[in-house]
Amino acid sequence: MDCIKRGWVLVGFPVSREQAIVLQEMGVAPDHVVILDAPDTVLIERNLGKRIDPFTEEVYHITFNWPEDPDKQGILREPEGLTEKATVTRLLEYRRESHGVQSSYKKICKVINADQPTVDVLSQVMTFVHSRHRSVAPYAPHILLYGPPGCGKNLQAAMIAEKYKIVDVSSGHLLKQATAAQTKIGEAVQSYVEQGQPVPDSMVLRCLEERLSKLDCITRGWVLHGFPRDIEQATLLEEKGFLMNRVFFMDVPDDAIIERLTLRTTDPVTGERYHSVYKPAPNSEVQARCQQNPKDSLEHVENELKVYHDHVTELGKFYQAVIHINADQDPHTVFEFIESSVLNPPCLNFQSFYSR
Repeated sequence: MDCIKRGWVLVGFPVSREQAIVLQEMGVAPDHVVILDAPDTVLIERNLGKRIDPFTEEVYHITFNWPEDPDKQGILREPEGLTEKATVTRLLEYRRESHGVQSSYKKICKVINADQPTVDVLSQVMTFVHSRHRSVAPYAPHILLYGPPGCGKNLQAAMIAEKYKIVDVSSGHLLKQATAAQTKIGEAVQSYVEQGQPVPDSMVLRCLEERLSKLDCITRGWVLHGFPRDIEQATLLEEKGFLMNRVFFMDVPDDAIIERLTLRTTDPVTGERYHSVYKPAPNSEVQARCQQNPKDSLEHVENELKVYHDHVTELGKFYQAVIHINADQDPHTVFEFIESSVLNPPCLNFQSFYSR
């Protein structure tokens, strides 16, 4: 989890093209690849001059980093198997494989001359690491769909997940799963639901953190909807290290939302759903027995819209790089607009979108 939140520096792997391909297949795609190189004679001299403290395992060098303490000098030992022949053999193997590694990351790779003072090497490495470039490696989408109730978040998330094989993460669905599985958190959630009380943010966040930390979400990416709904929830999500590289606000006028939701009914006999305008019941008998979900009542929908309007402006400022989508149109048209933005390269410094 710390690697996801803070990032990582990988050393010693991959050392061949085959290993680089394995990493890519696992979804591990570095942003920068630094290759430190020097003439063979320099590398051989450096390697043969290594000495190790057997107690602390600190590494010293007879030329470049020799301790002043005579007692320390006396306990230093050559690393096991350190011979000129072994060093040359390892160096030849490295030269044979290094081109494959370099070609695997050629768009994000830089070779830096390591035969210079350490401070100069570090300066060049840091300059490169802080540079911006477009990586050709597949990125894992972290998509947030936000909008008023009835704007079509569930449908669009399902369509995105299906086409791009990323994970559809619905906070509401996760809570239902936890309740059905009768987990400890599920039992706690159930008690709030039975009392008609909102589930605490901490419980929702626990479910989300567990799901978003699974391997499929890490390697394939995800599309999140249903959470966050306000700036406090967004802050909690960010503090857990879950940053978005796409944020879509699905805009629909209030009157269209009210029409979409308050005219919905369900046939209790067949479970079929109808809508007075878009999908009327087939006959008067079915129409007579159809029932409205209490959540689709005008009063409830208007309350939900008020909550949405109370927080939408703050959330827009929080995420800043928001892509507004007109969701008051055909679902496939909406999907095409979302898809076009998903396919574009992600922002190179998306964390800046959270600066407030």
